[in-house]
Amino acid sequence: MASLRIQRATRTPTPNPKIDRLFYALGDPTRRAILDRLSGGPTSVSRLAVPLGVSLTAVAQHLQILEEVGLVHTEKLGRVRTCRIETAGFRALEQWIRDHRTAWEQTLDRLGEFLADEDDSR
Repeated sequence: MASLRIQRATRTPTPNPKIDRLFYALGDPTRRAILDRLSGGPTSVSRLAVPLGVSLTAVAQHLQILEEVGLVHTEKLGRVRTCRIETAGFRALEQWIRDHRTAWEQTLDRLGEFLADEDDSR
């Protein structure tokens, strides 16, 4: 019978404050709703607030978090603050997912090989 060596992380993962902040920003349903709305194109803060049922101040606070992590860009044109999707934060998330997917796939490949060897030995 073949033995399966399970590799466990022997070291603590290196903290990545940017990724932590990105996941924090995406962890809030209101912020995800804002991103969903902005995926349709730029819009004003006041238009974002209406369907969310929150105050302009609350929307501004959510936007500040999204802007800090590079998911949203806001600019003031006259008296109107307009928001749009920013791609920098999404690129960082995509890279993190790609990096981790490779490691996860390699682990699953090893598990698949082990299970195939077990079936062959029976």
